[in-house]
Amino acid sequence: MSCQIMRPGFIQLRVLDMAAALKHYRDAMGLKVVSEEADGRVYLRGYDEFDRHSLVLRPTDRAGLDWYAFKCVNEDAVTYYEERLKKANVEVQRIPAGESPGIGRQIAFKIPTGHELRLYAESEVSEHCPGTENPEIWVEEPRGMRILRMDHALLYGDDIEGNAKLFIEVLEMREAERVVTPDGKRVATFLTCGWKAHDVAFVHYPEKNKFHHVSFFLDSWYDVGHAADLMVKYDIPIDIGPTRHGITRGQTIYFFDPSGNRNEVFSGGYHVYPDTPTRTWGAENLGKAIFYYDRKLNDAFLSVVT
Repeated sequence: MSCQIMRPGFIQLRVLDMAAALKHYRDAMGLKVVSEEADGRVYLRGYDEFDRHSLVLRPTDRAGLDWYAFKCVNEDAVTYYEERLKKANVEVQRIPAGESPGIGRQIAFKIPTGHELRLYAESEVSEHCPGTENPEIWVEEPRGMRILRMDHALLYGDDIEGNAKLFIEVLEMREAERVVTPDGKRVATFLTCGWKAHDVAFVHYPEKNKFHHVSFFLDSWYDVGHAADLMVKYDIPIDIGPTRHGITRGQTIYFFDPSGNRNEVFSGGYHVYPDTPTRTWGAENLGKAIFYYDRKLNDAFLSVVT
């Protein structure tokens, strides 16, 4: 059966200072604040997203990732994957509807690298979603970096082979690209549940449950340059870029929020069809694979995680 997980839905990050985080994500990046809840969490989305939210910020004293949630085609698909996960001896927790405002019931589970993932099917439609009848290009004029959507996440951890097995054999995603050692062992895997080059990626790291970055999609290479201009204006720390990936072919720039969580904005990339073969890179070419123009990795990209 083809994958019944449609796409990434929303991601919850921990931030140290909500006022600073909002200045970053709302004002500089241009995400729209959907709601600020009594428990302190703030919900945001890009201007081209229909669902209620795609980014959740939770105030705490330690930065990083709480969970990454994927949206399934329907409720039956959530039940289907719950059963498949249990058969694979993965412990599954049921999360009631409303734990995230506007989101239906979820199932939560830990993957071999220790990260928490969630699956769900129901979401409220955003009050200011894109038009569907004789629609304008946008309902509200894009601001800041003009982010269309939350697109994917890169997570670091120890058991990349275990993750690849779970995502391919149980969750039925496809591996668009991978990086392997001379003996064929994965050091990175890029996985898709649809037509994009990746919806989630994993890179080997000696510790479990580390967050590398969340990525937001822009309309064009020009918009990546525009985002870089805003990063200078707002004194946002830049990790690397603007540059281009070899893997996925995306045009990219990496930077940090005030809590130290890494963000990416990117454009471009290829499409993955059912008959598209997996692209493979040798580990000795990892620098070129990640940063095609520089052909080398910087220390921060390899070591700075939350």
